Amino acid sequence: MTVDLRTPYLGLELRSPLVASPSPLTGELDSVLQLVDAGAAAIVLPSLFEEEILHEEIQLNRSLEAGSEQFAEALAYFPTIDSFVGAGDQHLARLQRIKARAGVPVIASLNATSPGGWVRYAGLMEDAGADALELNIYHLAADPARTAADMEAVDLALIAAVRDAITIPLAVKLSPYYSALASFAHRAVERGADGLVLFNRFYQPDFDLETLEVVPRLELSRPSELRLPLRWTAILRPQLGPAVSLAASSGIHGGTDAVKALMVGADVAMTTSALLHHGPEHLRTIEAELVGWMTEHEYESVNQLRGSASQATVEDPSAFERANYLRTLRSWTTSRDVARSTRS
Repeated sequence: MTVDLRTPYLGLELRSPLVASPSPLTGELDSVLQLVDAGAAAIVLPSLFEEEILHEEIQLNRSLEAGSEQFAEALAYFPTIDSFVGAGDQHLARLQRIKARAGVPVIASLNATSPGGWVRYAGLMEDAGADALELNIYHLAADPARTAADMEAVDLALIAAVRDAITIPLAVKLSPYYSALASFAHRAVERGADGLVLFNRFYQPDFDLETLEVVPRLELSRPSELRLPLRWTAILRPQLGPAVSLAASSGIHGGTDAVKALMVGADVAMTTSALLHHGPEHLRTIEAELVGWMTEHEYESVNQLRGSASQATVEDPSAFERANYLRTLRSWTTSRDVARSTRS
C-alpha cells in the first residue's frame, strides 16, 4: 500500500507533514539543502528579533549624534550614510538565498513583543520571497500593573499589524501560558492568523554561582513535552475548524510522535531538537516510522489520519480536559502497585 503523505498548511500543499522549525540548521543554505534532501516538506527560518532591529537603530543614531549638541563641527564627524546593512538586511538576504535554492516552501519568522514601525520587515520578508510568515510572540507578563487583558490586547494588536503588512499566509506561534488560551486562539484568528503553532518553548535562564551572573542554559526538548501541544491541538481543532492550520511543535522526535500530532488534528509536525541532536538525516527516520505506522494500521493518507483522535472524535472528549487529571494521578499508584505485586 502506498501512503499519501501530502498535507495542506497555511494554504500551501506540502509533500509531507514534516517541517523543520527554526534552528541553526534552517538558517544556513548548506544545512537547509541537507534538510530538504532528507525529507523536510517546508523550512521555517530562524526569527528576526524585534530587539535586534531596535537596538541597531538606537546605536546607530547615538553614534551619528555623538557630540553634536556640544560642538557644531561634530556634525561633520561622519560622512552621510546612504545605506546601512544591519541585521534586518542580512536576514532578508539570507532568506532570498535560501528561497532561491530550497525547492520547498520557505516560511519566514518574526519574534516580536510589541507593534511598531519595525513590523515593516514583515512586508520586506514577503518581498524577499517568503511563502508564509510565522509570528513568534514571546514575552513574560512580569509587570504587576498590567493585567492579562492588557497583555492580550497588545498581542492581538501586533497580530493585526503584521496581518496588515503582508498578503502571504500568517501563522502565529503561541505561548501555552495565556489565562484563557482557547479564547485567545479564536481572537488571534479573528485578527488575521491563518494558522497557529502550538507552542513556543520558553528557555529558562540559570544562575552561575561562580560569576554570579544570569546565564542561558539551552536544553533540547524531550518527547514528553509533546503532551501539551497534543492536548491543545485536540481541543482547538474542532473549535477552529479545518480552515485554520494547526502545527504541533515541541517534542516531535520520532515518527510515532508525528502520528500522535496528526491524529489529534495537526496539519504538520514541526521538529527542531531531534534534528539538532541527530542531524538532518534523522528526518528520513521520522518519515519512515510515520509511513510504517500508517501502513501497519491501514491508513492510506495523512488526510484520513488527521483529526481521527481530536476532542470531537474520541470516545471520551473529557480526557483532554480535567477528567484526565485524576486518571493521571491514579496511574502512578496503579503502576507502583503492579510493580510491587510482580516482585512479590
